[in-house]
Amino acid sequence: MCDHPGSVSEADVATFEAVRPRLFGIAYRIVGGSAEAEDVVQDAWIRWHGTDRHGVRNAAAFLATATTRLAINVTDSARARHDAPRGAWLPEPIDPTADPTASVERDEALELAVRTLLERLSPTERAVFVLRDAFDYSFGQIADLLGLSEVNTRQVVVRARARLSGARCEPVGRREHLGLLAALRAASRTGEVAPLEHLLAGDAAASHELAVAA
Repeated sequence: MCDHPGSVSEADVATFEAVRPRLFGIAYRIVGGSAEAEDVVQDAWIRWHGTDRHGVRNAAAFLATATTRLAINVTDSARARHDAPRGAWLPEPIDPTADPTASVERDEALELAVRTLLERLSPTERAVFVLRDAFDYSFGQIADLLGLSEVNTRQVVVRARARLSGARCEPVGRREHLGLLAALRAASRTGEVAPLEHLLAGDAAASHELAVAA
């Protein structure tokens, strides 16, 4: 008896369960909360259940991509309601030796994350947040790079995290968006963070100069 999209074999269940931890990780990095991530994974299971799995060549890649799109839809809906999800906005660094299909969902998540950072954070807040939360810089390192005191740096990162959950939505220029996206993507893939440091510090300094001139 042949399977059809409405039935799931033991092998199909095993396939899904094998990648469930990865799917949860993808969803969590995008939506920022455990409960929301579990809901996304459940939706991915429903989609898997209703898919003609005989036409799926790479189940892990299919499920990862489906989960990413579902999680982004959740995030977009939350933003439309001015009710942004909690949690981390930056996907985990990409391992270039891993399955190349794994980079697809991370790239999509990174593009959305960069837009959110540009919409909601000032250049200084953005620099402190990215270096601290995405690349685990110490407060002292960030303070030295940006010309801030360590106490001020701690205050800025707290403020940045709070603003990411707010409703602020500044217009984002395409050039600025693509520039930060490229720098973050390169740093995540290669581990070479100096160009990203230069971009973030330069934006923060330029913003400060404009504020002083005003």
